[in-house]
Amino acid sequence: MSKEFFTVTPVREVFERIAEFPRVGADTLSITQASTRVLAENIVADIDVPGFARATMDGYAVRASATFGASEFNPAYLTICGKVDMGDTPALNIGQVQSARIATGGMLPPGADAVVMIEQTTEIDETTLEVYKAVAPGTNTVAADEDFAKNREVLSAGAPLRPQEIGLLAALGRNEIRVYQKPIIGIISTGDELVEVDQVPPPGRIRDVNTYTLSAMAANAGGLPRTYGIVADQYEHLLAVCRRALAETDMVLISGGSSVGTRDLTMEVIESLPESQIMFHGIPVRPGKPTILAKSGGKALWGLPGQITSAMVVFDRIVVPFVRHIGGSAVFLQHNYRISAILTRNLPSVQGRTDYIRTRIAEKDGQYHAEPILGPSGLIRTMVEADGLIEIDMNTEGIEQGETVSVIPMR
Repeated sequence: MSKEFFTVTPVREVFERIAEFPRVGADTLSITQASTRVLAENIVADIDVPGFARATMDGYAVRASATFGASEFNPAYLTICGKVDMGDTPALNIGQVQSARIATGGMLPPGADAVVMIEQTTEIDETTLEVYKAVAPGTNTVAADEDFAKNREVLSAGAPLRPQEIGLLAALGRNEIRVYQKPIIGIISTGDELVEVDQVPPPGRIRDVNTYTLSAMAANAGGLPRTYGIVADQYEHLLAVCRRALAETDMVLISGGSSVGTRDLTMEVIESLPESQIMFHGIPVRPGKPTILAKSGGKALWGLPGQITSAMVVFDRIVVPFVRHIGGSAVFLQHNYRISAILTRNLPSVQGRTDYIRTRIAEKDGQYHAEPILGPSGLIRTMVEADGLIEIDMNTEGIEQGETVSVIPMR
C-alpha cells in the first residue's frame, strides 16, 4: 500500500475543517450544575432587568431640576418627605422641591429622577435638606431596563457559562437551562516501549505519560476523557481498539505511530476503518509536524506524535478548537489570548513552518520577560518549567533578543 507522508497542510486549512464535525447533544441542567458548561439555546429576556429604577448610592431621591445651580455657597433647600428602604415599594411621590432618604438599591419613588449622595447634603432638621451639588437626571441611579431590556437576546447558544452568566440566568428566573453535553474524548497510547505508570520500566522502555497528560488537557478543554490503555504495535489489536473507541466516544486521539517508520501502523489502521477519510497527514509546525487528522463515521480521529512535548503542543494549539467546537462552543478567545514580553535571547527559525518555543515568564522592573526553555521534544521537563509558548510565524526568520514577543499562556 503506497502512502504519501508529510504533504503538509497549512494550519489555516486545518481549522477550516472544524465545521465538518457535528456537535454533541444537549441536556437540561439546573443552573447550579451548569457552571463551565456551554449554552445550547438562545436566551431572550422576558422581563426588564433590574425591573425598576433604583439608587446606586446612599442619599436622597430628588428631581434633578430642583438642584440646578446648587453649590456650597448657594445650596438648594428641599423638603424631606419620607424614606425608601431596600425592598420597599415607595408609597410617596417626589414633588419639585421634595426629597426622600434612600439606600443603595432602593426603588426610586415616582417623580424622582436622580439621587444626591449623602456626602453632598446636610439635614438642617427632620424635614429640611440642604444640597451642595447639582445633579443631572439619571445621576446615581440605574434605569429599569439598564442591565437588560425585555425581548432582547442576552445570551447566544455556544456561550460558555461563567459565574456571571449563571447570575444573569438567575436574574431572569431561569432555574433550568439547556447545555451541550461534554464531548467524550477517547485516548489511546501506542508503542511496544510503553509500560503502565505503576510499573518499573526495564531498560529501553518508558512509562506511559501521554495517556495522563492528554486526559488532563482534554478535561481542561471541556471534554470527558476516556482512556483505552496501552496498545502494542500490532495491527489487529490497534484496529479493534480504534473501532471500540469510535463507537463509544465523540473524538479519538492516538498518540504515537504518526511518524514515518516501518512499525507505525496508525495510517494503515485508519484507512481500514469504516467510512474513513484522511483529511491531512502533516502540518507545518514544530514540534508536531507528523500530525494526522482523519474522519471516521463523522468523528474526528487524531494521530498525535508520540513525543510528549509534541503531543501536548499539537493538542493545545490544534486540537483544542476542535474539542470546543464539537462541545458546542462558539467562543475561542481564551485560545487566542496572548501576553506581551521581552525576549531574553535570540531564537532562530526557518520560514515555511510555525515554531512553538516553550518559555517561562519572569517579571523584572514592571515588564514581563520571556525566557525560552530549549530541549528535545521528548523532555516533559521543558513543559513543566514553561509558562507558555512563543509562536514564531511561518513567514519569520527567527526573533532577536530584546524584541517584544507574544506568549501564549499554557494552563
